Amino acid sequence: MDSAMTQRTEGPWAPLSNRVFRWLWLASIASNIGTWMHEVGAGWLMTSLSASPLAVAMVQVASALPMFFLALPAGALADIVDKRRYLLWVQAWMACVALTLAVLTLTGWMSVPVLLILTLCMGIGTALMMPAWSAITPEVVAKEVLPAAIALSSLGVNVARAIGPALAGFLVSLSGPWLTFALNAISFLAVMVALFCWRTETVAPLLPAERFMGAIRAGFRYARSARPLQAVLLRTAAFFIGASAGMALLPILVRKELLGTAADFGILLGCVGLGAVGGAMLLPTLRRLISNSAVVALASCAYACVLFALAGLRDFAALIPVMLVSGAAWIAVLSSLQVAAQTSVPTWVRARALAVYILVFFGCSALGGLVWGAVASHWSLSIALTGGGAFLLLGVLLTLAVKLPITDADDLAPSMHWPAPVLDEHYDCDRGPVMVTIDYDVPLENADVFRNAMQFVGAMRRRNGSLSWGLMQDSENPRLWHEFFFDESWLDHLRHHGRVTRAEQRIEAAARQYMTLGTEVRIRHFLGKPA
Repeated sequence: MDSAMTQRTEGPWAPLSNRVFRWLWLASIASNIGTWMHEVGAGWLMTSLSASPLAVAMVQVASALPMFFLALPAGALADIVDKRRYLLWVQAWMACVALTLAVLTLTGWMSVPVLLILTLCMGIGTALMMPAWSAITPEVVAKEVLPAAIALSSLGVNVARAIGPALAGFLVSLSGPWLTFALNAISFLAVMVALFCWRTETVAPLLPAERFMGAIRAGFRYARSARPLQAVLLRTAAFFIGASAGMALLPILVRKELLGTAADFGILLGCVGLGAVGGAMLLPTLRRLISNSAVVALASCAYACVLFALAGLRDFAALIPVMLVSGAAWIAVLSSLQVAAQTSVPTWVRARALAVYILVFFGCSALGGLVWGAVASHWSLSIALTGGGAFLLLGVLLTLAVKLPITDADDLAPSMHWPAPVLDEHYDCDRGPVMVTIDYDVPLENADVFRNAMQFVGAMRRRNGSLSWGLMQDSENPRLWHEFFFDESWLDHLRHHGRVTRAEQRIEAAARQYMTLGTEVRIRHFLGKPA
């Protein structure tokens, strides 16, 4: 393959050659500019309504809290409904909330409770939107350019982060926060137009869609048994609980400690965005030198130094390079975690798995904002920022042994190697539970290694939807091992067939290599009594 073709296929800008991705990416930048303008406007408006650091921090808490309750249901919806139509409705909701904020602020009807309630409503829209929006990227671009597409999405967020706050600071100084809310409402229209023009090919499903509550349970079981995803979640919590101190307390630092203006606040946030853009450009080179896990550890230490600097510096000019470093560290962590989360889960559960990641991300941000806001209220801003930095360093030390997953896209493709089960035509497909039993003939000298290998098989069954799993040894014939697992219904068992990946096929093969040569497994299916 010639070098030009390689660049088009694997270069950092390759996903932009995809027309659908390009327009969705540009629309998301416009929307994110509006979102960052909203963040500046809401934060600054709260400092006008209340002088309490806790009240200011509660703006971030109200924005992030809905993720804790709605992320997994939103991910389940995104996995079982048409994502395009779903996102159009959510964008319309968020546009209405932003317009309400603009009108109430302009007419003087805004108060602390009203601002927090409307911020909560905006957070509800964000919680419903993010899992579906994150999950559409693999549907739009080829798997070869998926990491580049995820990196570009992160870059787009931070381009908006560089533009939005600076623009918002100017607009708030010029006319007040209401204009930032109004422009945010308009920015949602860009996403709605891009989604409306995106035409997806409708493929008739082989099986009925999962039921809503069943999809939530399946997503929870997957997250509970998927070690790669759990590694991402642990590293996410270790960073964002401490790092949230910076963004939550920056408005009060600028207004109360520096006696700055809205324009000063916007400039500092713009520096964060510029630093993130610069960091995103350096990330490919950094990743060629060290692993993703090392990138996250290094960037976490850099962000801890940022928080220590914010705790001690009270000179506006000196804070500008500090905020540039904070942006570079933030994008390094966020991009590394997002790539690991997106590429370590199969298609059938991607939105739900990403919802769990987003839940941890926003839940830790909300928890951190609440904790550090309370510390600043009871003691001082410097103590809260120092505490956030210390927590970051502690998180790095505690998670050094937790490595972020690196998964080949081919490993997550469905293997479809299970033999098709047969159901008598007189039985109802919704009947359940279904017990599947598999018998293995294993030489006695292989018993221990077989049993250990089957533990990985059990974890695989659980994350693919099984209610329970077990392995038994025959009392009369110790060579005979009996595996069993339960699925909720016959339809769920058929879905289980389509969820097994090529990587999991190798897990099964690794256990079956210890069987007696020339023997085959015996598979049987048993149905629960009719309802």
